Amino acid sequence: MLANYLIGLREGLEAALVVSILVAYLVKSERRHLLPRIWTGVAVAIAISLAFGALLTFGPRGLTFEAQELIGGTLSIIAVGFVTWMVFWMARTARGLGSELRGRIDMAAEGSAWGLVVVAVLAVGREGLETALFLWATSRAVSGDRGSTWTPLLGAALGLATAVVLGWLIYRGAISINLSTFFTWTGAFLVLVAAGVLAYGIHDLQEARFLPGLNTLAFDVSHIIDPTSWYATLLKGIFNFTPRTTLLQALAWVAYVVPVLALFIRGSRRRTQPTAPRQAVASA
Repeated sequence: MLANYLIGLREGLEAALVVSILVAYLVKSERRHLLPRIWTGVAVAIAISLAFGALLTFGPRGLTFEAQELIGGTLSIIAVGFVTWMVFWMARTARGLGSELRGRIDMAAEGSAWGLVVVAVLAVGREGLETALFLWATSRAVSGDRGSTWTPLLGAALGLATAVVLGWLIYRGAISINLSTFFTWTGAFLVLVAAGVLAYGIHDLQEARFLPGLNTLAFDVSHIIDPTSWYATLLKGIFNFTPRTTLLQALAWVAYVVPVLALFIRGSRRRTQPTAPRQAVASA
């Protein structure tokens, strides 16, 4: 639930910041009459995201077990790719997001009536589709292949609700947060969550007989960590950790976490370090 809350909070805050920037710029530039176009685009983006989530949830149920596992594993790996790109992109562009969006608004306002609607759909819809795909992957990993649970969805809903409140408070000027710090810490945590989703996706592909090694275990600590215990449930819910992990799952987890987390931390440190002034070179 905590992982899904964080996903909902992070993605929801990104979308809320985008909407607040769009709305604030139109209000300050005396173009309030264009606000309905922004809200129309937001509504369309939300509808598309919900439809995409419903398609992911109910679409594969009529297929065979192997086909479900193949689709589930493939989409889980795709979700990891999307969330990895999102983590790096947001950490890199958080500071300049406002100016980028304002430029898009000016261009769209000079065009057709649908221009601002498209801007809002693209800006918010991207976050919505990424959230739907990643939440589906994490929820499937927690609830099992055929089961479903309301707990991951509740965590995501609470995260989205918190993001909406924070976005409104930021818009009203009631609070200010260091976005670079926020996205750095949440990004590092989501890298670990994504690694668990990747490992579970590998397991799905093994059960679909697309990848070998289903019975080749890297470790089995089920005699130490009871799979039915509360702490095993907590580890699975946050990091998708399972007491019985195949060798291919473990290798995929390490191969993802080590380089991705190292690159992310390196980039974060580089962005926070002050730029040293250039010294003039005396000409001979």
